[in-house]
Amino acid sequence: QGQLMESGGDSVQTGESLRLSCAASAYISSGYCMGWFRQAPGQEREGVAAIATDGSTTYADSVKGRFTISRDNPKKTLYLQMNSLKPEDTAMYYCAADWNVRLCRQFRFGYWGQGTQVTVTV
Repeated sequence: QGQLMESGGDSVQTGESLRLSCAASAYISSGYCMGWFRQAPGQEREGVAAIATDGSTTYADSVKGRFTISRDNPKKTLYLQMNSLKPEDTAMYYCAADWNVRLCRQFRFGYWGQGTQVTVTV
């Protein structure tokens, strides 16, 4: 695939910040709704945030007020700024996209990358 490529994952302490980045291929145009979901070992997938083509955003309750999603359309890059990180945020984070904004806002995506690991220690 290689249509979405995440970077920026790291191991940090509780309360610290990280910014994840996602580079999209030409196939993923600025017309796609994009977002992030995460999955911890033994856990279900959890939608994190989504941003539509008009810039409107959707966040999971668990990250509201702490995470910010943004996109740079000319650079075809998606970002996730994560502040006040908690151990519960530890997971593999996946950049994702879908043409259907309604599905995207429900964190249901047709495309995603390989993931980048975020670990938050106590």
